[in-house]
Amino acid sequence: MNHEPAKSVGEALHAAGNALDGYFSIKVADDAFGLPVSRVQTIFRIGRVTVAPGGPRDIVGLVNLRGKIVTAVSLRRRLGLTPEPSGPGSLAIGIEHRNEAFALLIDEVGDVLTLTSDTAIAPPPHIGRLRAKFAVGYNRVGGRILPLLNIDAVFDFSDHH
Repeated sequence: MNHEPAKSVGEALHAAGNALDGYFSIKVADDAFGLPVSRVQTIFRIGRVTVAPGGPRDIVGLVNLRGKIVTAVSLRRRLGLTPEPSGPGSLAIGIEHRNEAFALLIDEVGDVLTLTSDTAIAPPPHIGRLRAKFAVGYNRVGGRILPLLNIDAVFDFSDHH
């Protein structure tokens, strides 16, 4: 997939037809997730990262997105996975959440999926509490289980001291 910011999001929005059931498939490590197209503002590669000391370890630092300073959050770290080398060139998705701008660091962006109630499944019983917290639902896509990313949980740092 082309990672040009405006073009990628514009194409994805067009492909999804602005439907609420449009989801990007995103990957971190070997895990795939569904991210609502409606929540994505842009897809970009980050430049310089300014470390913000004293914050939660999941916050990589601050990055410049078209002249606006945004908080860079590692989805790998949020999920308890091995952290990525989060520096210039890292892939990020621009998301606004509760009037704050974030850059969500991920490994890969895939296709836009149209999910329906026919593909929705009950939460698998083997999913651990940490992982379950970051999913708002599950769908069966191509023989795999695709958790739908819980944006509220990803950007809720209230459990960090």
